Amino acid sequence: MKHKIISLLLTMMLGTFAFAQQQPKSIILDTDIGPDYDDVGAMAILHTLADKGECRILATIASNQYSNIAPVLSVLNTYFKRPNIPIGVVRGKAVNIPCGQKWDSLIVARYPHRIKNNDEAEDATTLYRKILAAQPDQSVTIVTIGFMTNMANLLQSKPDKASPLSGAALVKKKVKLLVSMAACFNQEMGKFKEFNVEKDSVSSKIAFDNWPGPIIFSGFEIGEKIHTGLPVVRDKSIVHSPVKDVFRLTLTMPRVG
Repeated sequence: MKHKIISLLLTMMLGTFAFAQQQPKSIILDTDIGPDYDDVGAMAILHTLADKGECRILATIASNQYSNIAPVLSVLNTYFKRPNIPIGVVRGKAVNIPCGQKWDSLIVARYPHRIKNNDEAEDATTLYRKILAAQPDQSVTIVTIGFMTNMANLLQSKPDKASPLSGAALVKKKVKLLVSMAACFNQEMGKFKEFNVEKDSVSSKIAFDNWPGPIIFSGFEIGEKIHTGLPVVRDKSIVHSPVKDVFRLTLTMPRVG
């Protein structure tokens, strides 16, 4: 359906070119992790880049509302030795799509995690505002590999105790770049409805029409050509890994949905 690892790679390559002395990029990952398993691979890439000192993970935030999403994010952050990364979940009206292949239940049952349910996670918009307010100006890269609900909510948010700025003003002041796994720019595909945009089309329009800074799009036509997972499944040196468990389960059964 959608292959999101490319978005994280683009984040590292674009915006400003990497130099040996460049400071790590500050990243907020916004994910719908659940409808498909590709976001697990994206999170593995993100944490690997952090291990290499190429980025600093400020938060992992969910744009999907299904019941296991915060525990899944907590499992993966804990596995990669960053259990205290802030986790947010979208509140109010939002898309709610569970894992059709049930890989979420598998890793939540098998691996330790700090956050046990969505109620223990922070409100996504509140968390965005708190984190952005605390960062240097024009220093944050937001990577969206899911629905645009949180982006629309952030732009429309009001001043609060974290910042006296409106959401749009806060984004303009603090966010350097938005990298979005969204849309399709292949004219041959005609009226194809890209999953991330279509599932919350209202928020997508609000976000893309009103974003006050630069956006890099990773279109469907890029991601559909990138296939990952089997090398991880076949690597016998990798043991007791939620990433491998997810790929091993999902790549041997039909995708649901």
